[in-house]
Amino acid sequence: MDVRSKGFSKHVTVDEALKKFFSRIELKKPEKELIFLTEAVNRILAEDIISEFNIPHFDRAAVDGYAVRAEDTFGASFDNPLLLKIVDKVEIGEKRHVKIGKWEAVRIATGGKMPEGSNAVVMIEYTKRINGSVEIYRSVTPNENVSVLGEDVKAGEIILKKGTVLKPQDVGMFAASGRKMVEVLKKPVVSVFSTGDELVDAGENLEEGNIVDTNRYAILSALKMLGCDVIDLGISKDIGEEIKSRIEKGLRNSDMVIVSGGTSVGEKDLLPEIISELGEIVVHGVATKPGMPAGLAKVENKPVVMLPGFPVAALVAFYNFVPPILEKMLDACIWERRYVKAIASRRIPSKEGVRTFTRVVLRKTEKGYLADPVRTSGSGILSSMVKSHGFAIIPEESEGIEEGDEIEVLLLREVLNDP
Repeated sequence: MDVRSKGFSKHVTVDEALKKFFSRIELKKPEKELIFLTEAVNRILAEDIISEFNIPHFDRAAVDGYAVRAEDTFGASFDNPLLLKIVDKVEIGEKRHVKIGKWEAVRIATGGKMPEGSNAVVMIEYTKRINGSVEIYRSVTPNENVSVLGEDVKAGEIILKKGTVLKPQDVGMFAASGRKMVEVLKKPVVSVFSTGDELVDAGENLEEGNIVDTNRYAILSALKMLGCDVIDLGISKDIGEEIKSRIEKGLRNSDMVIVSGGTSVGEKDLLPEIISELGEIVVHGVATKPGMPAGLAKVENKPVVMLPGFPVAALVAFYNFVPPILEKMLDACIWERRYVKAIASRRIPSKEGVRTFTRVVLRKTEKGYLADPVRTSGSGILSSMVKSHGFAIIPEESEGIEEGDEIEVLLLREVLNDP
């Protein structure tokens, strides 16, 4: 059997393809590196982070007001105010030692260190200064309006676990814990190239019969959004040795190779045969529409992902396979898949046994989202991706979606229109 047709007689589902692929490859986890906090956002934590001290490391006022002994305020009200003597004032950042006794108060700013002997703060709105004293119009309980030592994080507590994709708030917590650097996983390096005699690069003269290589740019951009470093290997002609050379270069310099085009069964679809010579094609032919000619291969124990040449099919196959492989490699969730429920504005056909990805435009209504299919065929029409908000995913067991049915939409961009 021609290696290009092998696997095409029975297409596997996306889930089956990934399961089979992961059972045949041992993905190497990237090494670790130490980086400054300013570079840490969206990087993957390589170690559990344990706080070395309490945060905050002292009792501090949570509001502007007067630091008091809570027991001295019991019974205070607007009808029956209590009078306390003001003995000092504490601003935020002051380090000097301040102390209060019975029936005394200290004017304190938000964040200021609580005086010794105090255990609560009366908000400024419930007080009135009278010469050297303050009238209290509301009682407080112990620790009220106080951020107590270790309230945020206790010494020895795990702040963040390894495998966390760091967000801005996580970086802020690192700074609070006294760290300036953090150990993360190195970014996966992915090499990308396209194949096809008809392809020309963006900006080159477009002659009759030529097609601009859009796939490579879309894939390189998607990889960067997933936190990868990329190597652009350009465009290969439909020449076996040239394709083979680019794959080998990618394997030498990266953790994964992605090839767009040449994956089907045509005369110029050379990729399957070349990869079979270099390694093992684990999956070729997936039960999706679009994206059926996609394939997964193992060469030198590194993943080689074969994407179809049509732009929409290439992106569908990319999102089906590349993020899961990277997540398996990194042992982390790097793509936050966002789904919304919507109502189909008209029937969307689908074939049983095939997972269908239909481009849709979402409209906000008072009852929720309404999904308008952009078009139900044409995996080469890139503008349909630009116009749509995401994919309506029709599962393998369904023979289509009827008008008015609820569907699940994988978002690829935000929905901005209001009801």
